[in-house]
Amino acid sequence: MARRTNKVKVVAAAAPQGAKKSAAKVDAKSDAASDNKPAAKAAANGNAAPDRKGTSRTWSDLFSHMASTTAHWTGKPIAFLLAAVCIIVWAATGPLFGYSDTWQLVINTSTTIVTFLMVFLIQNTQNRDTMALQLKLSELVLAMKNAENRFASAEDLSDDELEKLHEELRAQADAAREALNSRRASKNKKAG
Repeated sequence: MARRTNKVKVVAAAAPQGAKKSAAKVDAKSDAASDNKPAAKAAANGNAAPDRKGTSRTWSDLFSHMASTTAHWTGKPIAFLLAAVCIIVWAATGPLFGYSDTWQLVINTSTTIVTFLMVFLIQNTQNRDTMALQLKLSELVLAMKNAENRFASAEDLSDDELEKLHEELRAQADAAREALNSRRASKNKKAG
């Protein structure tokens, strides 16, 4: 949890005031949770549940851990093989049940439930991976000397602000390309 808080501090350094206030709340929660008092931990985490070690974890943390573990295991070849075996067993039992509506409903219902639940697990994993990538990019932007720190918090901008920033960067890229082309043309003239 401390690693995550430290990364939030990095983004908050270049983020707008709202993000800095959010980072301050995260700092306060992590400071309260680092005490050895169980009541302070529970209060800092809001809806907290103790884990195996007796430390307090939020339901969001528990869901993230479960989603990560499930995504890890369902991404392995054995998970695909088990799913394929289930389909083969279902298809093989068709003649036993006379290919009835109930027999068809079993596979339809099963696959619908699994698909519905996996959407949320995949989205959680995707959100976490995207945030980790954004934090790493923000750290790189903040660490570079000539980089504009406003890009470190670009993911927090509105769609209109992002479009305006995109147009600005596109204009800079066009200007740089024109300058490069003119240098190449003058270099080719001198060489020719």
